[in-house]
Amino acid sequence: PPFFESAIVIFFTFLVIKLVLNKMGKGGRAETKIGNNDEVKHWQSPYKPLDPKAPSLPSKGEIKAVIPKECFDRSYFHSMMFVAQDTIMAVGLVYLTKSVLSTSLPENILSVDAFNWFLGWNMYAFWMGTILTGHWVLAHECGHGAFSPSQTFNDFIGFILHQALLVPYYAWQYTHAKHHRRTNNLVDGESHVPSTASENGLGPNKERLSAYAVLHEAIGDGAFAGVQVFAHLVIGWPLYLMGLASTGRLANDGTFLDKDDIIDHFRPSSKMFPSKMRIKILISTGTIFATLGLLLKLSLDHGFLSVFLWYGAPYMWTNAWLVLYTWLQHTDPSVPQYGDKEWTWVKGALSTIDRPYGIFDFFHHKIGSTHVAHHLFHEMPFYRADEATAAIKAYLEPKGLYNYDPTPFWKVMWRVANTCHYVESYEGIQYYKSLNDIPRSSALKKKSA
Repeated sequence: PPFFESAIVIFFTFLVIKLVLNKMGKGGRAETKIGNNDEVKHWQSPYKPLDPKAPSLPSKGEIKAVIPKECFDRSYFHSMMFVAQDTIMAVGLVYLTKSVLSTSLPENILSVDAFNWFLGWNMYAFWMGTILTGHWVLAHECGHGAFSPSQTFNDFIGFILHQALLVPYYAWQYTHAKHHRRTNNLVDGESHVPSTASENGLGPNKERLSAYAVLHEAIGDGAFAGVQVFAHLVIGWPLYLMGLASTGRLANDGTFLDKDDIIDHFRPSSKMFPSKMRIKILISTGTIFATLGLLLKLSLDHGFLSVFLWYGAPYMWTNAWLVLYTWLQHTDPSVPQYGDKEWTWVKGALSTIDRPYGIFDFFHHKIGSTHVAHHLFHEMPFYRADEATAAIKAYLEPKGLYNYDPTPFWKVMWRVANTCHYVESYEGIQYYKSLNDIPRSSALKKKSA
């Protein structure tokens, strides 16, 4: 089926990139363990809060003072030019694709024409998904108030861009603001909140009892890392929106969620949101259903395959990109995660990591390579983030407080998929640990015999 075809392409494309380009780039500065006791060189965060010699942290105001004031200037015209730029690229790609490809399946699926058809549509899906991620980022700017001086204008543009990509704008705007307010908070964080050892199926003596721990043992290190990549990039985003993965531990009133609670982005009654948000959540959800209705109508009129090729496959790539960014900008075995008593806003914001994304920085408005600045000052427009990042780096790096990992992102993805599986608990200062380093059940039995 087309869905699984695209899912497999997304999954294996990243794996092939990882394998083929494994020797490219210089990513390491420290010795550490990936798993199975293999020593490899890779980047480590310079800030170690458990070290008695750890530097004191500056305040948000002290960091802001080193950034040129013009970096916070927002322009209607400048921002809308980027919307126009991304839209022109999308329309141009549709025009070129329509002129060379048909949405009808080739008669002989083993022919050269079928190979060209398959390759052509997958190239379109990847690049259109890449371009639409730019629109996604611009809508994200709107949600933060960084797009223009008017939040009404921001919400108008952001709502259109996000809802067209099946993102419930107001619901996500609320939860993403919480992600910024509680970055790397193990209790009250939002999005990519680490699960604990017990939640992953590990017992008090690291025996494998259930869940991921048992799956990891059954399929092995590499396959489990592949499952991690697949789960994040292919199904992670819809699962998050439905409240089935990667959400926080607290309801909107600050109480711990019950085991069976689902905090989704669609129900006005979801414990994710305060009652004052209900009308906005209803508007966002209603528009999602209207968009899905339009896609269904187009599918009935023009064929489900046509709609999937033009819209569905690129949509999956856009989802893969946005999850990849959030995953990698906040996840590394050397970056601390904080329990509620240890956490402060500055600690959380400075746990963010800048990474290089090559040509994709152009398409995605440098959301990954200037992410530290973005988490410190989300109201800053992205087209000023380079200048702000340079000032932040000059101030924080000598103190050992700036995270920049030069490792190519595909290598980081594979490393994180191998090393960042769980934390011991959601109290104190925690670091990600790997199921690769947990003894297999057979080994524990031999040891106890």
